[in-house]
Amino acid sequence: MFLVAGVLGALLNARATGIGQVVDVGMTDCASYLGSLFYGMKAAGERVDRREANLIDGEAHFYGTYRCADDRWVAIGSIEPQFYRLLVDTMNLGDALLGPQMDKMAWPARKAALAAAFATKTRDEWCALMEGTDVCFAPVLSMEEAPRHPHNVARGTFAEIGGVTLPAPVPRFSATPGAAQWPPEPAALDPEPVLSRWLG
Repeated sequence: MFLVAGVLGALLNARATGIGQVVDVGMTDCASYLGSLFYGMKAAGERVDRREANLIDGEAHFYGTYRCADDRWVAIGSIEPQFYRLLVDTMNLGDALLGPQMDKMAWPARKAALAAAFATKTRDEWCALMEGTDVCFAPVLSMEEAPRHPHNVARGTFAEIGGVTLPAPVPRFSATPGAAQWPPEPAALDPEPVLSRWLG
């Protein structure tokens, strides 16, 4: 995706200036760039290099995943105060979760309270309660479940090609829509036919 953005930027520049350029896009460079937010947080003293010791990696009780009664999972991300309050009210956990949201000393007890509460209902019961509200919530879906989720169905996020379910092409264009052309080939147990096609 970085290469596509780079080539498009270079094409726009070449069109405007008449001068071409090399677009250098290394995968490790791109992966590092995706961490910009976290390097910024580290520089600001808001991030440490320990697992589940930071705001959005599992330390905060209001941003993480929780196991439900049926061993399925839900994810919450109620960082903003209004969404946190809605989470507290929807789960009826005012006694356990109210107080200053960013009080890190209270996070372990609040995380335990949320874990205990989520364990009382199935994932689908939580979905029935929270979907359609502004609680920052989502079910954690398996690869089998994701194509059948109502949002993904409505958006056409997945397509079936040759009996195989695949993500539909993105981005979507109004004038030149894309479409998946063929399903993936089954794993080759015998490398000879594959190599012979390549070697011609």
